[in-house]
Amino acid sequence: MALDGVSLDIFPGDVIGLLGESGSGKSTLAASLLRVLPASATCEGSVRFEDRDMLTMNDAELRNLRGARISVVPQDPAVCLNPVMRVGDQVSEVLRAHGVRGAKRKQRVSELLCEVCLDPERIYAAYPHELSGGQRQRVVMAQAIACAPALVIADEPTSKLDAAVQGEILELLSKLLRRHAAAMMLITHDPAIVAKLCNRAAVMYAGRIVEEGKTEDVFRKPLHPYTRGLLSLARSDSARVAPPHTPFVALAGEPVSWTRSEAACRFAPRCPERMQVCTVRDPKESVAPDSHSVSCFLYGH
Repeated sequence: MALDGVSLDIFPGDVIGLLGESGSGKSTLAASLLRVLPASATCEGSVRFEDRDMLTMNDAELRNLRGARISVVPQDPAVCLNPVMRVGDQVSEVLRAHGVRGAKRKQRVSELLCEVCLDPERIYAAYPHELSGGQRQRVVMAQAIACAPALVIADEPTSKLDAAVQGEILELLSKLLRRHAAAMMLITHDPAIVAKLCNRAAVMYAGRIVEEGKTEDVFRKPLHPYTRGLLSLARSDSARVAPPHTPFVALAGEPVSWTRSEAACRFAPRCPERMQVCTVRDPKESVAPDSHSVSCFLYGH
């Protein structure tokens, strides 16, 4: 998904939930922040982190930043972990890459494994295939916090886990962030996770942020029709016990193609509150007094 005019602030200590359906551009935004987009991609504007523009950094500067000041908890640790390296050595590699040497490094790996509730004596020498999905997720969390980053990007960190394990991992991740005073951008399609963990929420649709604000404000009074649709679906699914063969509820229509070029609201083809102006112009962002922002003609230009 191509991004268009995305602007987002993440402050120290923030846990911001990036919410939207598949293909809305959430993971592309994360890749843009880390500058790991394909070589054919172009990125305009600025990505400022600790008063420096990441778009102007060279490869060496980015290597020093990634893993140290900005880290990632990936969606699928089974793919990200090296299958022929012991997991303790893989956590150790993060520390080695950022200057931790000798016996101090091995001791730090043991401390990190303990922090994510793994037994170092049993886990250090294990290979990824010998661990459960939840254990592998804890290993990549240990990698993410190894160098005390200022920002952690968690890309749907529980989507590959059993429901019974998801809550444990999210609770542990929340504790680790508080302990290390790190901010987090949590990418998810599940409003319940945002409501539980995040102090701010940003809703993405078709490459744009259509609504953003404090989580309690966005969830208590969602402004954008897309946000209202997402939250109503989540609430109805969690509240009802449907009889067998009951059809699934879904938003009408299909997500817009990122290749579209016409000047119109991207949600207009699916919007139940569509107006004539929505089909000819893109809405600009409107900001309420509580800093709850929305891009929709129902609230302004």
